[in-house]
Amino acid sequence: MSSAARLYGGTDMSEGALERDMVSDMTSLSGGWMEGSSASYDRRLAIDTEQLRAFLEETQPEAAAAFELGNRQSDIRTQFLDRVHRYVTTYGVVDLLRKGMSHSTSTGSFEVFFYGATPSPGNTIAEHRHRANRWSVTRQLHYSQDNSQLALDLALFVNGLPLTTFELKNHQTKQTVEDAVEQYKNSRDAREPLFADGRCLAHFALDEHSVRFCTRLAGDKSWFLPFDKGWEGGAGNPPNPDGYRTAYLWQDILSPTSLSDIIEHYAARLVEKDPKTKKTKRRQIFPRYHQLDSVRALLKDSAANGAGQRYLIQHSAGSGKSNSIAWLALQLVGLGGDDSSVFDAVIVVTDRINLDTQIERTVKSFTQVRSTVKHADKSKDLRQALADGTKIIISTVQKFPVILEDIGHTHRDRRFAVIIDEAHSGQGGKTTHAMSSALGAADDAAEEEETTEDKINKIIESQKLLGNASYYAFTATPKPKTLGYFGRTGADGQKHPFHVYTMKQAIEEGFILDVLKTYQTVDSYYRLVKSVEDDPEFDAKKAAKTLRRYVEGDRAAIQAKASIIVDHLLDHVIRPRKIGGKARTMLVADGVDRTLDYHSAIEERLKQLGSPYRAVVAFAGEHQHGGKNVTEASINGFPSSAIEETFREDPYRILVCADKFQTGYDEPLLHTMYVDKPLSGVRAVQTLSRLNRARPDKRDVAVLDFYNKPEGIQKSFEKWYRTTTLADEIDPNKLHDLRVFLDGTGVYGQEDIDVFVRMFLAKEDRAHLEAFLDQLVLAYRELDSEDQQVEFKGTAKAFVRTYDYLAGILPYRNPEWLKLSILLTFLIPKLPAPIEEDLSRGILETVDLDSYRAEQQTAISISLGDEDAALTVASPTGTGRRAEPEMKPASVIADDFNRAFGNIPWTDKDRILRLIAVEIPAKVREDKQYLNAQKYNDEQNARVEGAAAVQRAILEFVTSDTELFRQFASNPSFNRWLNETVFRQTYDPSAGEEGNPGGPPSSTNDDDSAA
Repeated sequence: MSSAARLYGGTDMSEGALERDMVSDMTSLSGGWMEGSSASYDRRLAIDTEQLRAFLEETQPEAAAAFELGNRQSDIRTQFLDRVHRYVTTYGVVDLLRKGMSHSTSTGSFEVFFYGATPSPGNTIAEHRHRANRWSVTRQLHYSQDNSQLALDLALFVNGLPLTTFELKNHQTKQTVEDAVEQYKNSRDAREPLFADGRCLAHFALDEHSVRFCTRLAGDKSWFLPFDKGWEGGAGNPPNPDGYRTAYLWQDILSPTSLSDIIEHYAARLVEKDPKTKKTKRRQIFPRYHQLDSVRALLKDSAANGAGQRYLIQHSAGSGKSNSIAWLALQLVGLGGDDSSVFDAVIVVTDRINLDTQIERTVKSFTQVRSTVKHADKSKDLRQALADGTKIIISTVQKFPVILEDIGHTHRDRRFAVIIDEAHSGQGGKTTHAMSSALGAADDAAEEEETTEDKINKIIESQKLLGNASYYAFTATPKPKTLGYFGRTGADGQKHPFHVYTMKQAIEEGFILDVLKTYQTVDSYYRLVKSVEDDPEFDAKKAAKTLRRYVEGDRAAIQAKASIIVDHLLDHVIRPRKIGGKARTMLVADGVDRTLDYHSAIEERLKQLGSPYRAVVAFAGEHQHGGKNVTEASINGFPSSAIEETFREDPYRILVCADKFQTGYDEPLLHTMYVDKPLSGVRAVQTLSRLNRARPDKRDVAVLDFYNKPEGIQKSFEKWYRTTTLADEIDPNKLHDLRVFLDGTGVYGQEDIDVFVRMFLAKEDRAHLEAFLDQLVLAYRELDSEDQQVEFKGTAKAFVRTYDYLAGILPYRNPEWLKLSILLTFLIPKLPAPIEEDLSRGILETVDLDSYRAEQQTAISISLGDEDAALTVASPTGTGRRAEPEMKPASVIADDFNRAFGNIPWTDKDRILRLIAVEIPAKVREDKQYLNAQKYNDEQNARVEGAAAVQRAILEFVTSDTELFRQFASNPSFNRWLNETVFRQTYDPSAGEEGNPGGPPSSTNDDDSAA
């Protein structure tokens, strides 16, 4: 009892009270637990021998008698218990609970646990056996072989075998869940049998507010993960009007029914083999709260509503989607029982090449049936898998529509669950149609008797979700159309995900790392000079982008940035021994050519410094570089398939890539990312999230960005920081508007639509269709102007794109929309684009790069707003229009380009007013080089020479004003402020009116390029 309770006679608010309340809840009539005794616990074997004896005597009396469990002096009893102990030590408690074991003194195998928390209806034997399980909770368990005084707060057992342990803490005594974690790390010896790897399912640290758990105790390297529900989009647990915030743990999650389900369907002991050493290691898996909650919710809804549903699961990157998908796939297969299964097969669609292996490994830990999982890379693989009764089929996003179309007339009477890994808008529309038609279309014989109208109606139905398939779409970053396809309409009228585990919660819980916490930009400054006598005109916007790409890809610029990257790698990653000296880094470049240039420059820089470390390059296909054709393998010296594995080994420390590995790459050793390409929206989140994977010795991550502004990155992340909803939908009337315009152009008529669709659905020769379309192309060419052609083609694309989206979600049919969409889908690729002159062509021949420097800015932490994000679907514009170029002289373009990137922040205060206001400006005004810069260059170039003039002037005051010199030399802020102040006093904008203006220094961050 707490001192306050003793003093005042009030409520006991101690840690012991929490322990008593937990046990009281669990051992109540509704709790399902019995209270165990520490006296019956064998510390050497880590078994409650009395509970095991009682279970076997009730359920398998012959085995219990053979093992002589009632005789504590029996050698047979000792041999049997030792056998159980050795089995758990070798294979883990999960394996023993699932499989049981055999013992030489018995007539056969025996069970130590009976499944059946949710037995098939009418299966009374399974119900009776399951009720025979003995669920016991023991307080103050004395577990140590060496110190009889050491005791755990709580331990849970089933039939005498330990399942979980607990350390409880109490805010009232100024201790929290973190103290419980530290107690496990520092005071609970992993060499004790109870804490050995695999002996328990999990070890829980908790207080009245929060829960954490660990599956493998390893001293200070023990990795405790959060097990909270989440609150207000972030970490923690919501207030509980009926008691403790953490009561859900023992009242719900660890109830006998729930825990039995976890043992049967979630907990796993995975065996992993090192491909090089051939050594195996075992890894204990226990679901996190959001994983368990989401899978159970999906199964419950699927069982209640059957096939034909859509589900969107918005789970943060790095939140364990692979295991969630594996658990869901395995249980969807068995949903409803053998005689009334909800689904005949589950198809997992993924673009992650390693996911199939993870799913297969997880599933095999639950079952030994080899036909359970099959990879279907080709249509014949899928056909064979279905014919063989394979229950879980894994395919890729790229191949899946083709596979389904190939088998589309065979399985209309079967029910499918389609799980989509990293769903995006491209997996709606035509892909959804391909899935649906393949899984639900009629056979060829029936089709032969159908009219064109019948076929049109069938296509319309297939574009919607058919009754024989449900879709489960997992993504961390749902786009508006993804929400439109798979989201569910809430009370507010918006589309919502079915289940959410937010980026905010994952970061606050420490399950993933905040990739924006240390974000450092590198600004580049250039001086471009016009290199021709003439002053030709170009499209300003296109020319600006061309100039920037030219400057950033210049050999000098690449070398300068490569030096910064290598220095940062050595000074801030390798020497500080990030992630225990195992940290890796990644450079994301803009295109394959620049990737190859960067790799060469980084390798060269590392060799110059005598560094033993190397870079790995990643790109697809074969490219020319340095006058020869190269591939990943020819540069790296090992196969492409070995990149991920080899990158984890020394001497490799930096992976240089463009698009490959930019998304979907899961490597917890990644610590720092160097970015030199525009990132925005979902691409920014997916790319930078490569860094967020957590591991016990990974405490921070960093981003060094040569291209993007922090504001743009912040805006991108805020869309998916909390729950993402779809605020509004596209108005279907937009399709009417688009069609009115298209019909009015005269390119086609209603008869053309009907004839083409009839030919297409009748599968006439392609030559006939091509000839028909060519007649419409002639009509397109006869439009009055190129602008009308641009307008028609843009509107046609908008119609097809919008119909493709709306077809999957509209509750009603519109055959005329579908028929026009079919015609336009095949007509659009044949419409020639109007010849559009590139009005920026030739700009690079008019300028030279005179100078380049890169300057690292102070690292900042980008904070995100604490609000849910409501997205909108971009409404179709209706018409396509060609942008009018903005023509300007080359000299002004260079000026605009450099001014957009060249502003340096001058922030310090005026400390020596007289010198700055009078004497230093006087010296600078007489500086000949500065005068020439004003006369022959523009303002920004004059700034560069003006700064040099200030430095020359300062040197003349080095003896008379030491303080001024010291500040100028050692304080960058003061240095910049002084240069700016003097420049304002001395610059004459009219001095260069007759000169040859060049280009100013320029910073590298603009909104257009970032978009």
